[in-house]
Amino acid sequence: MTALIGVRREDKSDWERRVPITPQDAAELQEQGIQIVVQSSAIRAFTDQEFAAAGVPVQQDLDPCSLIFGIKEMPEEFFESQKAYVFFAHVIKGQPYNMPMLQRMLDLGCTLIDYERVVDEKNRRLIFFGWHAGVAGMIDTLWALGQRLAWEGLPNPLAALRQTHRYHDLAEAREALAEVRARIEEEGLPAELTPLIVGVAGYGNVSRGAQEILDLLPVVEIEPEEVLTLAARGDASRHHLYKAVFKEWHMVEPAQPGATFELQDYYRHPEKYRGIFEQYLPHLTVLTNAIFWTERYPRLVTKDDLRELFAGQSRPRLRVIGDISCDVEGAIQATVKSTEPGDPVYVYEPATGNVTDGYEGDGVVIMAVDILPSELPREASTDFSRVLKPFIPAIAACDLTVPFAECNLPPEIKRAVIAYQGELTPDYRYIEEFLTRKE
Repeated sequence: MTALIGVRREDKSDWERRVPITPQDAAELQEQGIQIVVQSSAIRAFTDQEFAAAGVPVQQDLDPCSLIFGIKEMPEEFFESQKAYVFFAHVIKGQPYNMPMLQRMLDLGCTLIDYERVVDEKNRRLIFFGWHAGVAGMIDTLWALGQRLAWEGLPNPLAALRQTHRYHDLAEAREALAEVRARIEEEGLPAELTPLIVGVAGYGNVSRGAQEILDLLPVVEIEPEEVLTLAARGDASRHHLYKAVFKEWHMVEPAQPGATFELQDYYRHPEKYRGIFEQYLPHLTVLTNAIFWTERYPRLVTKDDLRELFAGQSRPRLRVIGDISCDVEGAIQATVKSTEPGDPVYVYEPATGNVTDGYEGDGVVIMAVDILPSELPREASTDFSRVLKPFIPAIAACDLTVPFAECNLPPEIKRAVIAYQGELTPDYRYIEEFLTRKE
């Protein structure tokens, strides 16, 4: 029998307005015989009225639903015995703040399917908001740079930009960036900033979104090696920004002298490598972090790197770090907290480790919004729902009471089952170590 699907309202943040299934897609699924009910929400980007107009029931109570879809983590008291939940759980790194939630699900015999682990046979993610995170993150980063420079007394075209969520939609944001581009081409950037180099660490979905926005400005792409020499050459243009995309071999090197970098060896044995990114920091005006990181890997930027950079007599070039990946004290160690769209940046003072909300003060501005796609809620939800929709019939039809080995979920979804009937599945039993550590 096909499960009754519930779409839960989001309540982790007042800014979280995304939905996993749009009204149009929900209506099309219902035409296929899949029953869906939506929990009422006052803040969702797609309103209760839009779902109702599409013929999708809207109600407060999801008790009748045995399969519940959401976006972000759910509170412990929401879970019910033996039910299945599909959302971004943020548990696969053993994140300590979510271990109580996971333990509660295990105690209740729940099944957990995590969007983050819906991957193909080559381990490539299939359902994600990464591109939208990159888009929103780069707009916010450029906004932060414009505001920071204006505060320093450097008038600049970027100061005309607004934060992503202050635009009606992405089309309006693109129009604003086109106007900034025209001003840079005509007026140029302050001579003190030339060359203005934006470094982008990573080249996946997040990076592609960020670069798509950056490339709306008059950008010249350079190789990472050129970052070290561009300013000294003396031929940089005030009417362009420069972009350098950094890959793994630009960020780390083998710790053993004389050894050569091998990408697969780095993935398998990151402990054999050390970070070398600090050599680029003195030459960048902006660093955008778009890499996946866990504690196994060297950090991209350490607090010591920034302390050394800011120890000199003159102000460093580096003004803003847009930490789109936003792992607290992770790849960017100075990301000491995450932020929300209403208060997206703070200044990290390397000498003391102190932070001050906003873009004013001594140090580097950190943009660390951890729900960036929520700044483009309708566009992000529409794309997400489009990719998720083909998997929903099989999830709804699957008998989740049989042993896991006999469960006939599509392989892409089965790889994403973190917990099944209250037990960690074989691929995720390593999380037990983190649950124990939490206790």
